Amino acid sequence: MKTLFIDKEIKYIGSQLAPHWIYKNFKIQGDAIVAFVGECEVKLTEMVDIEDVINDEPIYSKYMLSFISEQFNTELIEGVFRQRLLMCTIKECLERRGFSVKRDGDDLFVNDKKLSVSIATKSLTSVLIHTGINILSQGAPIEVSSLKDDLGIENIKEFAIEVMTSYSKEIDDIVLASTKVRGV
Repeated sequence: MKTLFIDKEIKYIGSQLAPHWIYKNFKIQGDAIVAFVGECEVKLTEMVDIEDVINDEPIYSKYMLSFISEQFNTELIEGVFRQRLLMCTIKECLERRGFSVKRDGDDLFVNDKKLSVSIATKSLTSVLIHTGINILSQGAPIEVSSLKDDLGIENIKEFAIEVMTSYSKEIDDIVLASTKVRGV
């Protein structure tokens, strides 16, 4: 799996969760995960999480670290497993830095406040995953935790690269592990 940290700020509005967005914008073909920072504002009309739409819960963060992954030849259920693996990877990266993080499904919490948002969906050609982690707490519609305000993480790019590298290695290792066994 290929990785890229995008150095320019991008406002995540939900439309980036689209097939071949990574390929069209960054010339990375195939399974990939990219990360960028910027404001996050996903209106109900752009949301793919029907539960959030029903509950009238749009997403907003003044400053968020976003990960977008596109993975091919994968069904939605496997995509959700891969999304959960990404959340576990983020949790492990934070725990290696000495932080206490709770995971509940695809949500991460610090001090009982929500740190992340995440969704996995299926396109005609791939599974798409978006995960956002609050960098700043202020301005969110609910009480949240954040990388800078609550955890004191200043080097967001370094953290994002650590997450993407760990996740990519894990996915690649899973695929490789599936090639070394004899069928029975």
